[in-house]
Amino acid sequence: MKKHLNTLFVTTQGAYLAKEGETVAVRVEKKVRLRLPVHTLDGIVCFGNVGCSPFLMGFCAERDVTISFLTEHGRFLARVQGPVSGNVLLRREQYRRADDLDFSARMARAFVNGKVANCRALLHRAVRDHPEKLDSEAVNSAAGHLTGLLKSLGRNLPLDEVRGTEGDGAHVYFSVFDHLIIRNKEDFFFEKRSRRPPLDLVNCLLSFLYTLIMHDVRSALECTGLDPAVGFLHRDRPGRASLALDMMEEFRPLADRLVLSLINRGQLQAKDFVMSENGAVRMKDKGRKTLLAAYQERKQDVLQHPFLEVKMPLGLFFHTQALLLARFLRGDLDGYPPMIQR
Repeated sequence: MKKHLNTLFVTTQGAYLAKEGETVAVRVEKKVRLRLPVHTLDGIVCFGNVGCSPFLMGFCAERDVTISFLTEHGRFLARVQGPVSGNVLLRREQYRRADDLDFSARMARAFVNGKVANCRALLHRAVRDHPEKLDSEAVNSAAGHLTGLLKSLGRNLPLDEVRGTEGDGAHVYFSVFDHLIIRNKEDFFFEKRSRRPPLDLVNCLLSFLYTLIMHDVRSALECTGLDPAVGFLHRDRPGRASLALDMMEEFRPLADRLVLSLINRGQLQAKDFVMSENGAVRMKDKGRKTLLAAYQERKQDVLQHPFLEVKMPLGLFFHTQALLLARFLRGDLDGYPPMIQR
């Protein structure tokens, strides 16, 4: 079984990463501030003006440690990785299946089923935990609508209808998302989803966390030998990791829950953000570090996998789902079981 390793997030502007023996050294103003053995790392994510030596890039590629480069505010730029793992037969089967629209619709129903079920679970949990602090009637009504969508996904819907169901579910879910914010409402509010750029504090947090999950899901698919670019729900588009977008759908509510926890516990404040002249909201360094630490801590939580019924760190769920998808494509499983929270 794959071990859950750490991801090194480097946010200090002007930092430089280098190889020192079997370790990754982080230098700031020519002084080593941190050394980590490479065997403890699953990946390195560099934000903004962070440099990296060619020797370290080659060293990490040999050790299957992916280095990703993002802007200071979380937009993906590039990644450095070693030779792609897996065998060509698995990828050829993935490509054949992706060309089959009926099979693609079946896969899309599984991914969307996981997303909708986890969104409904988040709404139910919010009502259970804070019945007196939110509009329980509105939230329960939205959860009921999602239940109806889950029933429709049990039918043999074509791909376009699956996409329509996903869009309907997202609209209903986000229509009550603001009710789930029960603290500091004058600063943290949610009207609608805005992406490029995020136009409020909540959308800024959601977009940033979705980027982190995308990084982890894509890495898991590549480690398993699947091609992240060829999906089923999301169709081929140059430069888009469609399969990673497919699989991360079932993990989006995990990011939503973490955002709500950070806001409702007062761990993030309005002072942790800055608004640009064009209206885009960005996190300051302190807020970004708070979010990254919370995400790392969350991935350490040990939970029981709903399909395998084995306890493991949440951070391993990405790899486990990629393995289950690969097993299904190889014919070892009758269907792909999405990750649905109990």
